[in-house]
Amino acid sequence: MPVDEKIYFEDQPGRKFDRCMANAIVKGGGGFVVGAVISLLFLRRRMWPILLGTGFGIGVAYKTCEKELKTFK
Repeated sequence: MPVDEKIYFEDQPGRKFDRCMANAIVKGGGGFVVGAVISLLFLRRRMWPILLGTGFGIGVAYKTCEKELKTFK
């Protein structure tokens, strides 16, 4: 984001929501990868570590988003 660019009050919720969605995709994907690696290496290709890792990642992203949106001014 350039320094000269003004951020209007009306644009702030949209930007925060976009950041929340990107955060959920990144953290959910990271949890998916960690769960898949654990599943492949240690648990004979079970499905639950993948679901658990993805759920943890999305849960952390949700909590971060909730905290960020509460500070909306």
